[in-house]
Amino acid sequence: MTVPDANAAQPARPSTAYLDHLFHESEERRRSAPPADVAPSLLPAAVADAVERAAEALEPDLREVVERLHADPEPAWEEHRSAALLVEVLARHGIDAELGAHGVPTAFRAELTGAGDGPTIAICAEYDALPVIGHACGHNVIAAAGVGAFLALRGVLASAGAPAGRVVLLGTPAEEGSSGKEVLARAGAFDDVDAAIMVHPYGQDVAEQVWLGRRLLTWTFTGRPAHASAQPFMGRNALDAANLAYQGIGLLRQQLPPVDRVHATVVEGGTRPSIITERAVMRLYARSKYPDTLRDLSARLDDVARGAALMTGTEVEIVWDDGALPSLPVRTNAALTERWVAAQRRRGRDPLPPGVVSETLAASTDFGNVSFRVPGMHPLIQVSAPDVALHTAEFADAAGGAAAVPAAVDGAVGLALTALEYLTDDALRTAVHDEFVAHGGPLDVPTYFD
Repeated sequence: MTVPDANAAQPARPSTAYLDHLFHESEERRRSAPPADVAPSLLPAAVADAVERAAEALEPDLREVVERLHADPEPAWEEHRSAALLVEVLARHGIDAELGAHGVPTAFRAELTGAGDGPTIAICAEYDALPVIGHACGHNVIAAAGVGAFLALRGVLASAGAPAGRVVLLGTPAEEGSSGKEVLARAGAFDDVDAAIMVHPYGQDVAEQVWLGRRLLTWTFTGRPAHASAQPFMGRNALDAANLAYQGIGLLRQQLPPVDRVHATVVEGGTRPSIITERAVMRLYARSKYPDTLRDLSARLDDVARGAALMTGTEVEIVWDDGALPSLPVRTNAALTERWVAAQRRRGRDPLPPGVVSETLAASTDFGNVSFRVPGMHPLIQVSAPDVALHTAEFADAAGGAAAVPAAVDGAVGLALTALEYLTDDALRTAVHDEFVAHGGPLDVPTYFD
């Protein structure tokens, strides 16, 4: 019989002091930062106004997307109803989309072509949700903004004065806990794309924020079972190895750069206390701000696992990126992001410049893999209060709340105008690609960690 301990302490409530300081410091930086000097758009005013009106007219469709996805969340690789809804919305507006694009059942692709051959820009739309807490990362807003931007461009690209080139709308599943964009990329989804853009909901409007690279890791320690009382000396304890490895991670943290993160859990740790544990399994996330520092962190974690196995006389199997390909950090293209800022100012928003929001508040996204193949931007648009974190029940509420649909409309305007400027402004395209080359050019993502 289990007897509850009335005197047992409750889990300690973490202090919010550090977060409070971060938000205070961000606010101070925001107040003191001079307004960003953003060049005026070269788009004819009538064209920009037409795109903006087209996005506003799509508000009922975008509301449907935001609300239906929010009410029916589907996790990574299972977004069948979500993808079907987005394809259905496109069809209502006369757009044929390929469902199951690039061999991925819940991906889709649609294209708009202007006046002949020219550059191609992709708009990425995410729509997967988290288990249990649903759209706590707001991918329903991402999907609505992406679809809205694509449809808002249809009239311009079909007009007599259309620019050369193409706009691709790419439905990208499985960002949460996986790397759907990398799967699509390896299937050729970005081979004919020159630049890629998307927008993510957040607690503030931010032009550029740090997104860490992420790798998944599994350690399986194998020892020798023995009777834990009669002959413990005949065993080799895999749980001891896992314990030492976990402690090794903790000690390693003292020497890690501030931008590195390691999270670990033991998912198998034995069967009975009376048996020396033969098998223990740990799963980990490793994150870092740069591709090369993520590679360095990976090597150090390999050493931790091998050292723990050596100390306990066990064996260890190290499996990187099993079931989820690596996600690289986001390499933001400032030339593209400047055009986003200009478009958002039309909507009454003023995205914060880089460095205002602390890079401590950093997560990961598979859009990073795209941004190391082609120039990309991944700005943030506000749907919640600044102190509401992604991946919480509170953010899930915000993603279906009053600010979600206006953010989707504003996001659609921003993406559409950014894409159109990229297609029409030769000087902008040159600046975008010169910046990409100056920052190292494309990376061979599939072999980078080999």
